[in-house]
Amino acid sequence: MSSRDKATDQMKDYKVSQTHKESDPITLLTGCPVGDKTNTMTAGPRGPVLLQDVQYLEEMAHFDRERIPERVVHAKGAGAFGYLEVTKPDIQKYCKAAIFNTVGKKTPLVVRFSTVGGESGSADTVRDPRGFAIKFYTEEGNWDLVGNNTPIFFIRDPMLFPSFIHTQKRNPQTHLKDVDMFWDFISLRPESTHQVSFLFSDRGIPDGYRHMNGYGSHTFKLVNKDNEAVYCKFHFKTDQKIKNLDVDVAAKLSGSDPDYSIRDLYNAIANKNYPSWTMYVQIMTFEQAKNWYHNPFDLTKVWPHSEFPLIEVGRMVLDRNPTNYFAQVEQAAFCPANLVPGVEPSPDKMLQGRLFAYSDTHRHRLGANFHQIQVNRPRCPVISPTQRDGPYCYDDNQGGMPNYFPNSFLNAKPQALYKEHRQRHEGIEDVDRHDSSQEDNFSQVGIFWEKVLTEPERERLVQNIAGHLKDAQPFIQERAIGNFEKAHRDYGMRVRMALKKIAGSNL
Repeated sequence: MSSRDKATDQMKDYKVSQTHKESDPITLLTGCPVGDKTNTMTAGPRGPVLLQDVQYLEEMAHFDRERIPERVVHAKGAGAFGYLEVTKPDIQKYCKAAIFNTVGKKTPLVVRFSTVGGESGSADTVRDPRGFAIKFYTEEGNWDLVGNNTPIFFIRDPMLFPSFIHTQKRNPQTHLKDVDMFWDFISLRPESTHQVSFLFSDRGIPDGYRHMNGYGSHTFKLVNKDNEAVYCKFHFKTDQKIKNLDVDVAAKLSGSDPDYSIRDLYNAIANKNYPSWTMYVQIMTFEQAKNWYHNPFDLTKVWPHSEFPLIEVGRMVLDRNPTNYFAQVEQAAFCPANLVPGVEPSPDKMLQGRLFAYSDTHRHRLGANFHQIQVNRPRCPVISPTQRDGPYCYDDNQGGMPNYFPNSFLNAKPQALYKEHRQRHEGIEDVDRHDSSQEDNFSQVGIFWEKVLTEPERERLVQNIAGHLKDAQPFIQERAIGNFEKAHRDYGMRVRMALKKIAGSNL
């Protein structure tokens, strides 16, 4: 059966590689050897099951609890392990993080790729952004870079995030995906036009996870050894080249191989065809940020490469598959708040919102001690005297260390060199709920339409939007078209014409 791939042959390969002998017993979770694993203990051959059958009780009690809540977004994904190798020294002038301090240095990492809106059993080949989350196990603690395969997002204010995600999920009454929900929200928030245009372009359906870029998306702050700071964006460009799926091919794969992307990644690594990405940063000084014509912390905007060129940092390589999906991928907990000295948050409102939201959802899914799970555990010493106890404590619970601070008994102390960068402001803005909805929502979308896309790509974008928008109510169609027209007159006009042609619309 030479046509079988590595993923399909996983069990066969395990049989060959296992270290267990036939003389080794199967055991209970306590290690107690088991003599019979297929029959319950009963009072006679046809009698009732006995409560003293502790093996059966353990089997069922654990089975009843073996599923944890799936992620509210990014529920389905694939994971792999690898490393980041620093290839260029330029980043060192901007960032003091130890991960970057030597050319040739390799830092271990784990990556989780994912779709965003679907459930854990959904298809890999739907039109949806892809999550691109990396956990670097650095000598200064874990650094998580949690982004997507697009450099932008639908909204710029975290207040809207739960509502936006609700529109990607299911109608609360019908439990069906609802095109009115999607386009109603999107058309009412014109800042989403940029990301919507990316989503319905060719890049809306990547050909697996190996053939897409990754982005930190947010603006971050980098601090160097002299305590000088700049703003930064992170980019990971695929070395396999961008490759996308045709709409019809993607639809067929959704039925014939809904796990296409997970299978593709697993097989590539198993066959030693290790995927890699080149890491870059964009740098913006505080002075440039102050005078730039856009808000540099707006997640719906890109920083043009012509103004802020890419600076190479290193190369990320994935060379090891998980040995157990649940332990190493499902329980992997990524959070933008997991930073290291030299990498700090910016005033990006969406980033500020995510600093809390991610760790909070992990505490819900995995328990208060989720950071102690093996895949999430730092590879450096952890000295945390005030955080103890809680359900699912997997380590020594800080041993005999005092559980309060300050105290007179712990030698370890906070070190001033790790204090966050202090940013001075010429004036303090009024604290208020500042409305950003009327900012420039369309100029970069117009550039994307006119200068980034080719004519065939424009036509596919129009057809993709029209094919989805045709099922929305007419007044929502009109509002959405209005946003596309504001981005570029030709863009909106062609969407309108395509709708008339394929949906018999009266627009």
